[in-house]
Amino acid sequence: MMRNGIKNMLRLSSVMAIGLLAACGNTVSENDSSAATNESEQEQVYIGILQLTTHPALDQITEGILDELAAAGYVDGENATIDFQNAQGDQANMKSIAESFVSHDADIMIGVATPAAQALKNASDEIPVILGAVQDPVGAGLVESLEVPGSNATGLSNRTPSNEQMALIKQFLPDATTIGVMYTTAEDNAIISGQRAEQAAADLGFEVVTRTITTSNDIAQAAESLAKEVDAIYVPNDNVIASGMATLVDAADAFGIPVFPAADTMVKDGGVATFAPSQYGMGTQIGQIAVDILKGADPATYPVQLVKENSVYINQAKVDELGLTIPEEIKADAVFVELAE
Repeated sequence: MMRNGIKNMLRLSSVMAIGLLAACGNTVSENDSSAATNESEQEQVYIGILQLTTHPALDQITEGILDELAAAGYVDGENATIDFQNAQGDQANMKSIAESFVSHDADIMIGVATPAAQALKNASDEIPVILGAVQDPVGAGLVESLEVPGSNATGLSNRTPSNEQMALIKQFLPDATTIGVMYTTAEDNAIISGQRAEQAAADLGFEVVTRTITTSNDIAQAAESLAKEVDAIYVPNDNVIASGMATLVDAADAFGIPVFPAADTMVKDGGVATFAPSQYGMGTQIGQIAVDILKGADPATYPVQLVKENSVYINQAKVDELGLTIPEEIKADAVFVELAE
């Protein structure tokens, strides 16, 4: 990708032109000032950020991105235009927002969640697209491989550590035999994460009962149905369910069934525990990738990164409410979160 190189060439041309005009004398001071203004405008970068919808996990990712961009010197209204847009889960909104970024000739576009990244990639095969927390970039059709993406997209894969998450459930509930897995069929990332969880649970000897949903309106009924049959409910990285986590937890609580989610923010929203990365930390990692691309790295050859660190997150209030016991072997290194109000 040569977009940044081309812009740098344009800036160099402006500087040379200013120098030539200055050599001709003070009579061109007005033109000199105009050229300097044009150069300043060219140094502005336009960063488009498209977030799929509103829920704590994605909000934390976006916050991390913005903080990392600011730390690298990209400040909205000063040397950058940072155009943040939330599609509120609407496909038509994502398409129009992506097209708007392209019409503004964005320097980079960042998609927070798989559908957002797909919308941006569909809108342009030239402008660099940064993948913000995409479960399976290859399976989602965004890159050719993690090692060599091959086009204008690269970023972060937040592949869920399903095996470790199921092992954590086993530690909390050593006598459990049946695990319920619930996810939406409306998102590629949720399907992939859900299917990997099903396999991980089966590998540990759990009987797996699955319920899928298509919209948030299905959450309460699906959760109640699962709660009647299982010892615990597992929820993968799923934007629809994350937005309706309170509904899921309320339904499970009615039967005294613990919910183990894939994201740290979902633990705060009523889940018992998880083994996962910090959503905010993922955001800063995505921001670092964006900075590298802005500075000239080629997304076609810039490897997709994996999450750097995972931790155990525990909601002590939920543990107490359900009468569970925290395994001694995980207490020391666990991160305890407070139940969201």
